[in-house]
Amino acid sequence: MQLKSSTFAALALAGASLAFSAQAQYTGPSDSHATTVDAILKNPKDDQDVVLQGRLLRKTGDEKYVFSDGTGEIVVEIDDDDMPREPVSETTTIELRGEVDTSRKRPPEIDVDSARIVR
Repeated sequence: MQLKSSTFAALALAGASLAFSAQAQYTGPSDSHATTVDAILKNPKDDQDVVLQGRLLRKTGDEKYVFSDGTGEIVVEIDDDDMPREPVSETTTIELRGEVDTSRKRPPEIDVDSARIVR
């Protein structure tokens, strides 16, 4: 009977440790590919994951900005919650991760999921 109790206790402890293990986030390569504004404008694919690096040139409306990476300009939509906490100006280099948003009524835009300052 003693053996069954210790085996059960060991199994219960192992199960509990698996249930409460820390959840780390994946930091390796992903399906989000670094690309250029020019490539997006030439061949826009709705919901395509993109990573862009460049500058916000100006604000055009609520959460909308004109972004340039030196190859072209595109409108990006960045929720206030997704903007970096530090101030961003037209001289600040930032990295944007998001998806291409296409519509027949307007040129493609980028729906930004995250923005970070590049140092």
